[in-house]
Amino acid sequence: MENVVKGILTRLRVVAAMLLVTVMAGSCPIVCLAEETGEPTELYARAAVLMDADSGRVLYSKNGEEVLPMASTTKIMTCIVALENGNPEDQVTVSFYAAGQPKVHLGLVKGQKIRMEDLFYSMMLESHNDSAVAIAEHIGGKLLSLPEEEIRSQEESKQAVAAFACLMNQKARDIGCFQTFFVTPNGLDAVWRDENGTERSHATTARDLAAIMRYCIRQSEQREKFLEITRTSSYSFTDVSGNRSYSCQNHNAFLQMMEGALSGKTGFTNAAGYCYVGALEKDGKCFTVALLACGWPNHKTWKWSDTKKLMAYGLSDYSYHSFEEREPDREWCEPIPVENGKTDHIGEEAFTNVRIETAGDAREGMLLKKGEQIELKCQKKRSLTAPVTAGEEVGQISYLVDGKVFRMDLLVTEDAVEPIDMGWCLEKILDRFLLNGIAF
Repeated sequence: MENVVKGILTRLRVVAAMLLVTVMAGSCPIVCLAEETGEPTELYARAAVLMDADSGRVLYSKNGEEVLPMASTTKIMTCIVALENGNPEDQVTVSFYAAGQPKVHLGLVKGQKIRMEDLFYSMMLESHNDSAVAIAEHIGGKLLSLPEEEIRSQEESKQAVAAFACLMNQKARDIGCFQTFFVTPNGLDAVWRDENGTERSHATTARDLAAIMRYCIRQSEQREKFLEITRTSSYSFTDVSGNRSYSCQNHNAFLQMMEGALSGKTGFTNAAGYCYVGALEKDGKCFTVALLACGWPNHKTWKWSDTKKLMAYGLSDYSYHSFEEREPDREWCEPIPVENGKTDHIGEEAFTNVRIETAGDAREGMLLKKGEQIELKCQKKRSLTAPVTAGEEVGQISYLVDGKVFRMDLLVTEDAVEPIDMGWCLEKILDRFLLNGIAF
């Protein structure tokens, strides 16, 4: 009981402090939040991750690897996969199955035709479940060469959506999210069973969800379109016939909460609770935040409190450091002896010079917390055997933080070294004989 009372008092002090900041700062309490320092404490979310969107490094984690349902935050993956595999100008015909999705929904009806791009805004701004399924079914149906949506059976519609879910799961694996599994494109709680009866739930981890958002805003070829859609405050459209008009408002309140807010998606189901994934870019830093199980009704605002805490922590406690601050040891570039290699004179040892080769897309630096350092490690061959070609890889220089490699440069040979052969031996013997003769 004593611990419960202490917890309540702590919460009350936090609320009182936030109210005081709001009164003193007028309409801009955000600036004060950005000045907070120190690792976040007392987050509401059961699982939370703050990720550096440029390096992919996890800067803060609370149960970041725990597998949990993610509700409509799912739709960021639906959106990016559809952008990469579909045509925004396609006319999507609404099936009976898509029209029957539960609230929140746009109110689509069977046989109605909608531009896919308009469905993107419906899905991402208002989180409409029927729009998400219509998008997934349209793309999945093309993959399976199924009949047109309006004449499909419900089973065929489900097959098309399942085919799209396969695309989502493959994308998750491609970007390294191996604890994530998608069953639905709209995020409704669901379980998938294989032919052996093995079950997998629609779920992810906070770490994976932050990485998926990182992919959407930083790595995908469709990242600009994704940002354009998710940053739009309001959007109006009609169906293809022009008979029905719709208007959508963006429900991602975080876009107005902190300077530099880039994107985000809310979510809620009874099983998942309130969830959120968002992104922010400011002062040359870019972060993604993922929150799972961040309260249940009536605690809809807890996700905003947690998000601001995590973003403020990233902005205040992390600064950019160039990898050039750590110069490789000179000995790492010393020449390497080459066995059986030609030289100018018999009896001399052959060598090849070594240089550092940096990839054109190599990361130039990363965010570090005060006290953190970049560690350099080198692996290099001690000797080579002729023949040796110029540009041959002979080692690597790794740049590590917390034991993880974030950049790797190559050590390559500068000189080609040919192997000793009979012709070279005769030539050098003759040279020595002539030189000796001249000396006499």
